[in-house]
Amino acid sequence: MEAIGHCLSNSLTLSPFNPLKQSPNCCSNAIPLSHGRTFPTHNNHAYKWKKASFRMGAVVGGEDEETKQAKEMAAAKRRWETLIREQKVKVLTTKEAGYATQLSNKVLLDVRPSTEYNKARVKGSTWVPIFDVDNTADAGALSKKVTNFVMGGWWSGSPVLSYDKNFISKVDSMFPKDTDLIVVCQKGLRHTMIVATSQSSHAALAALGILILMSTRRSITEASILRSLAACEQLYNAGFKNLFWVQGGLEAADEEDFQREGAQPFKLAGIGGVSEFFGWTDQQRAIAAKEGWSYSLVFTGRLIGFIVLADALFLGAQQFGPLLQELRSR
Repeated sequence: MEAIGHCLSNSLTLSPFNPLKQSPNCCSNAIPLSHGRTFPTHNNHAYKWKKASFRMGAVVGGEDEETKQAKEMAAAKRRWETLIREQKVKVLTTKEAGYATQLSNKVLLDVRPSTEYNKARVKGSTWVPIFDVDNTADAGALSKKVTNFVMGGWWSGSPVLSYDKNFISKVDSMFPKDTDLIVVCQKGLRHTMIVATSQSSHAALAALGILILMSTRRSITEASILRSLAACEQLYNAGFKNLFWVQGGLEAADEEDFQREGAQPFKLAGIGGVSEFFGWTDQQRAIAAKEGWSYSLVFTGRLIGFIVLADALFLGAQQFGPLLQELRSR
């Protein structure tokens, strides 16, 4: 996994728009010019060949790492399938999980991040997120948050998450190993951005079976993960043997399956951003199909209001330009 971090650091030093910054030694034989810039003195063709081969090596290396990560993800999925097939982790529907928590002493362990948990949660459940919102404010974290926002976070509302290395120790401090744990997340398969700030973090994510897609253009780590199954595997390896997995997560639950706390229905706890504001998500469309036009009317009004506001701002900007020129001429 150390090679992954090394590959990422190499990819970040490459700049197709400024080849002189590709390497600290690429211009060691450069002649300083009077205006402060330098020009390489070695053969131009050789320089281009070295530059191209260096960049090609980085790309090929990136592909190798992605292939390696894909194999690790496939291996993790096979492990999860084995856990379920051998009944080491038992599968429950949302209705069965609701009955189990209400009529027995089984614990419902919610492993969702705080953004989803605060919107809707099962009454009496225990919340220990395996991934949670990254609240660090250092330069690297801010860069990832900006990248996440630009790459679609503004639309989906998906935050940047970080893996909690103390997940197992937190659960271990709350429950004995023979406790019946029903593990649930929002939805089985999630696509989200994960912060991996060090090589050890990359190794921890790979151990969970998380596919890390390293980009040669940007410093981000994306992951497609089965959060609740990853949590089940970690708990099983830690000695918890009475584990249950809620298939489909809370998004598959009907309101009568669990006693809910929070302002949102379970199905809407995992959405956000502009798509939620305008009602352009699959979950909201499914609800609109059941409840009819009255549910969609609110979002239609928001869309019309946005169009009117955008037109007003556009017309105002057109009027402001000539007015500003007139004031300057005076």
